[in-house]
Amino acid sequence: MGLKLDSDFLWGGAIAAHQAEGAWNVGGKGVSIADILTAGAHNQPRQITDGVIAGLNYPNHHGIYFYESYKTDLALMAEMGFKAFRTSIAWTRIFPNGDDAQPNEEGLQFYDDLFDEMNRLGIEPVVTLNHFEMPYHLVEAYGGWSDRRVIDFFVTYAETVFNRYQDKVKYWMTHNEISNQANLVDEAMSEFMIWTNSGLRFPEGTPTEEKLAAMVQAGHYELVASAKAVAIGHAINPEFMIGGMLNVAPLYPASPKPADNLAVQKARQARDWFSDVHVRGAYPAEFEAFADRTGFRPDITDEDRAVLQAGTVDYLAISYYNSFVVKATSDGDTEFEETHGFEIVPNPEVQVSDWGWAIDPQGLRYTLNELNDLYPGLPLMIVENGFGAYDEVVDGQVHDQYRIDYLKAHIAEMEKAIVNDGIPVIGYLSWGPIDIVSAGTGEMSKRYGYVYVDLDDMGEGSGERLRKDSFEWYKQVITSQGVTL
Repeated sequence: MGLKLDSDFLWGGAIAAHQAEGAWNVGGKGVSIADILTAGAHNQPRQITDGVIAGLNYPNHHGIYFYESYKTDLALMAEMGFKAFRTSIAWTRIFPNGDDAQPNEEGLQFYDDLFDEMNRLGIEPVVTLNHFEMPYHLVEAYGGWSDRRVIDFFVTYAETVFNRYQDKVKYWMTHNEISNQANLVDEAMSEFMIWTNSGLRFPEGTPTEEKLAAMVQAGHYELVASAKAVAIGHAINPEFMIGGMLNVAPLYPASPKPADNLAVQKARQARDWFSDVHVRGAYPAEFEAFADRTGFRPDITDEDRAVLQAGTVDYLAISYYNSFVVKATSDGDTEFEETHGFEIVPNPEVQVSDWGWAIDPQGLRYTLNELNDLYPGLPLMIVENGFGAYDEVVDGQVHDQYRIDYLKAHIAEMEKAIVNDGIPVIGYLSWGPIDIVSAGTGEMSKRYGYVYVDLDDMGEGSGERLRKDSFEWYKQVITSQGVTL
């Protein structure tokens, strides 16, 4: 038995264009940084290639063919009772190279049609501007977000789509999981995260400190671009709700040792400066001290600071999947810039998924309270939460009780945060309501959806859509406003 939420609560689901649409070179679309990521697997990182190389498996090239199937897929979501659906606009459908003089009309029309269909079905669009999809040309010609000029390219893109869809979309986000790139502890993942966030690549053997310095500068430009977009969006339509988006996870100390607790605090600060700038319009004191001490982020102007102050977000969107345990690597102090001052260690108190992700529903309630402590009263929207698992089709059915159990437990904790703790959570958009290509591994076999898509890791299969057991379950959750879990 769950706790009843208000009738205007945004129940739904979330995907990203690059993981679902396919049609990577159709309709005038340019090559994005996602289009040159090969397939990987658990413990096998995806590779970033120099352009598209014939014969390699690029899963994002096909996704689940959502570019052609979106009406069918949206109808399934409407059948579940979705109040909202999050997707992204593929930047390269609008500006194929990123620095084009004029937008691509065919790309603009595709999203007109997509949002029109959502609105016809009574599903609120929640739209991300930059979801790991910056134009590859901006990497080749400018070095990605290492170049200040990319700010203006992003702002032009944002202004174009804000104007075009001002009467069709209310909820927006600027950069997806902008804080991902702060994770420099896991070497394999950090390469992927810095690439997908900022379009930065480093020669093998580049010292971590150099990566940190480059990331901090790129992150600053991304935050300035976000703030400029927010201000322009509000000028175009004051009713817009424009959010920042973070990947969040509770960080637990490995022991009561002071060194472990300080390491947790520093690990949090190394991540939270992104949300601090989004929400408060200024860098926190510990970041400014770090920047002064290291000389990182040398290019910041008074104008930048004014822009950040004027372009704060209306809400904070979050993804939540797991939690982490932090252990200091010595008994000394961990400093902000010491990415190797701590390590992530297993948590014996929680179960893990087949991909080694901690399953921690209580951590979601903890995190929502923590965010409200940091940013009191700021609306929060959960725009990703889900369970990647291997699904088996037996006699035309998928019995995914494991997914129901995961989601049920997390939704219950979210409801406690809202009802018992008074946290202003305005929506729950689970990831992903239909099977799509995994961002981290490029697999189709890592499935999240309520709807099974008959495609394998090579993109082979009928593409048929099949309702899993979780489909009917989530329908009942929405119908009951969260009471039936």
